[in-house]
Amino acid sequence: MKKIAILLLALTSFNLHSVFAQTKPAEFPLYEGKIPNENPGPNEEKSETDGILRISKVRKPTLTAYLPAKDKATGAAVVICPGGGYSILAAAHEGVDIARKFNEQGIAAFVVKYRLPSAKTSTNPEIAPLQDAQQAIRVVRKRAAEWQVDPQRIGIIGFSAGGHLASTAGTHFQKAVIPNPDNISVRPDFMILVYPVISSQPGVAHTGSFENLLGKNASPEKLKEYSNEQQVTAQTPPTFLVHASDDKVVPPNNSILFYQALQQQNIPAEMHIYPKGGHGFGLKNPTTPDYWFDRCLNWMIASQIVPAASSK
Repeated sequence: MKKIAILLLALTSFNLHSVFAQTKPAEFPLYEGKIPNENPGPNEEKSETDGILRISKVRKPTLTAYLPAKDKATGAAVVICPGGGYSILAAAHEGVDIARKFNEQGIAAFVVKYRLPSAKTSTNPEIAPLQDAQQAIRVVRKRAAEWQVDPQRIGIIGFSAGGHLASTAGTHFQKAVIPNPDNISVRPDFMILVYPVISSQPGVAHTGSFENLLGKNASPEKLKEYSNEQQVTAQTPPTFLVHASDDKVVPPNNSILFYQALQQQNIPAEMHIYPKGGHGFGLKNPTTPDYWFDRCLNWMIASQIVPAASSK
């Protein structure tokens, strides 16, 4: 009996090791060569933790691949853009934690450590985050076969200002702002926007995000260009939105305006607005037993992004 128990323990340990070996994240530079529009200078990147992991002053953008176990892979993938007002990256609860949750459902996840708008690091700060988001989508498509990913089921998810970046990637893809010699599409196939910054309209805008991205004296034309509810077209990807009514940082009208714009263009969309939850809750809104990730997975199944079996 003792030998059987030891054998079972050994087999369990082997299986766990096998699973973790398949899902161990791999971080690598986002660009193989020169970073576009880079302003040369010292790498001053900082990581700080006070209950929330904050990464700032990103000069060298990276992509971290979180791959599901091969026998569980659905072929779907998401590129993850953490939030942080375009001043920091909330890299754990809006990055790593999200990636691991998608992996549980057989969905590959790729966390982007994107450059934050800064004249110190970029000659064109306003497009640096979008360049990195487009490059992330491009890299995942280019290496899709290697990562067991369907190149037509690659989406993007963003939180807060990361939601603004994700929605920018989903509305400004007609022109690649990165070198793209292979002409690989940088359009995400779907978007998931969680308490996203969307609109520059007075009373709705998260002023800090727009000031960090465009400066304090941005022109009305420039503000409109990045007010993404005004950039929705018939080619904008299907979208899932989550917000809380009592969000005092990024008002829920950001999601509502984007949803209405999608409706006007007949773009499939689903929106969940909780009565409470505030801002920045990540995976778990502590005010409700409802789990937005479950709603999101149901939407992905209904949209045929992942098969129904992935929910079991």
